Amino acid sequence: MFRGINMLSMDGKGRLAMPSRYRARLQDDADNKLVATIDTEDLCLLLYPLPTWRQIEQKIESLPSFDRRTRRVQRLLIGHATELEMDSNGRILLPSLLREYAGLEKRIMLIGQGKKFEIWDEDNWNKGRDSWLQEG
Repeated sequence: MFRGINMLSMDGKGRLAMPSRYRARLQDDADNKLVATIDTEDLCLLLYPLPTWRQIEQKIESLPSFDRRTRRVQRLLIGHATELEMDSNGRILLPSLLREYAGLEKRIMLIGQGKKFEIWDEDNWNKGRDSWLQEG
């Protein structure tokens, strides 16, 4: 279970270091392999351990592709899905197309969401959080 908010810095190459408290689990459960894709509702990325992503991908693929909404999700989520590998220093390299979509700059927020993470630009996260708190 991934939970909590972590403020991270992304280097000029687009790498960010996963917090040490998640590394052993990602090694054990996913052999350091992850999948990043876009969120279809917000300007952030979704980051899954590879085995979890495979389950989600199978469910998405099994949906009827003749439904317009389903096809949209299939195109966006599976189409943008990119396999990543955490290196020996616990870093992952986010592809430039995904970084551009989410508007990621240097200051990143990694949000634990149970079986996945969300990756936000710090300013976008703060705006979203403030808006969600006002809705309550």
